[in-house]
Amino acid sequence: MALCEGIIGIVEEEARSRSFSKVKAVCLEIGALSHVAPEAIKFCFEAVAARSIAQGARLEIIATPGIAWCMACSQGVEIKQRCEPCPSCGSYQLQVTGGEEMRVKTLEVA
Repeated sequence: MALCEGIIGIVEEEARSRSFSKVKAVCLEIGALSHVAPEAIKFCFEAVAARSIAQGARLEIIATPGIAWCMACSQGVEIKQRCEPCPSCGSYQLQVTGGEEMRVKTLEVA
């Protein structure tokens, strides 16, 4: 619920700074390693948005993969969770480089 309130806060701040009065759609980017459950966001968004400029807005979620750099085989690899081995060489020497984000990517406004 708190994450959805934060999202609505970002939307309302943008509405104030860019002078729009209605949000039709909110597009979020949620990384696989962000510890954010897209299903929970979908469940809470409508309830939180109902008291805001985003009432009735469509929620779109773009899932981004977890990305890590393997120090053993010197390549970028996709991972589903932390602490798993490199899918290419089996090494555990991975440095996460992407997929931790949760951000408002775009807004469709009126």
